[in-house]
Amino acid sequence: MAMSVDILPENLEWINELVKAENNAENPSVLDSINKMDPRQIIEESTIEYLQLLRERFTAYGRVFNGYSQENQKFSETKIYGISNTAADFMVFRNNVKLVFSNSSHGIINIAFTQHAPGDFSPDGKSALKQSHDLIAQVGPFLDVAWTFQGEKIDMEQLVKYYFVEFIRISRQPRGQSKNQLLLKQIKALLHDKGIDF
Repeated sequence: MAMSVDILPENLEWINELVKAENNAENPSVLDSINKMDPRQIIEESTIEYLQLLRERFTAYGRVFNGYSQENQKFSETKIYGISNTAADFMVFRNNVKLVFSNSSHGIINIAFTQHAPGDFSPDGKSALKQSHDLIAQVGPFLDVAWTFQGEKIDMEQLVKYYFVEFIRISRQPRGQSKNQLLLKQIKALLHDKGIDF
C-alpha cells in the first residue's frame, strides 16, 4: 500500500533549485551552492520564519480567546501588533501588559514581558516590570536550525501554550476593578493621607 506525503510549498524550494541546477548542467557551481549556504544566512532566514510562525499561532489563539468575550462576561481582549522597522518582530498586548518577541541579535529571539503599572517613584508616574527569556538558534549537522532554551531543543506548540497562558495570567484584571476604579482608589488614598475624606 502506497502512502502519500503532504509537502508544503515552502518545503519544495530546494527541489526547485535542484531542478534549475540540473537544467543548467554546464554550470556545476549552481548545484554545489544548494548544500553550501552561509550558516549566518540560514540562521537569519530561520529567525524570520520562526517569528512569523509564532505570530501566526498567537494570532490564531488570540482570535479564539477573544471569541469567548461575550456581552455578559466581557473581558479584555488580546491584540497582536507588528513592530515597525523589523522583519518579523511582534507583540501581544492586553491591559497595559506587553509580550514582545524580537530578534535581539543574530540567532537570538528575545521574549519579554513588560507591564506598566502605576508607581510613585518614576518620573512619568509609571513603573515598568520586565522579565525576559532568550531562544537561541543552533545549526545542526545537516544545516537544519533548532531553536533552544537553556540548551534544550524546544517544541513551538508548547512554547506558545506556555507564553500565552502566562500572558493571560499576568494581564488579567480583577473583576470589578476597572482602570477608573483603581485610579479612584489611589486618589482617595492620597486625599485621605492629606486629611481629606472623600
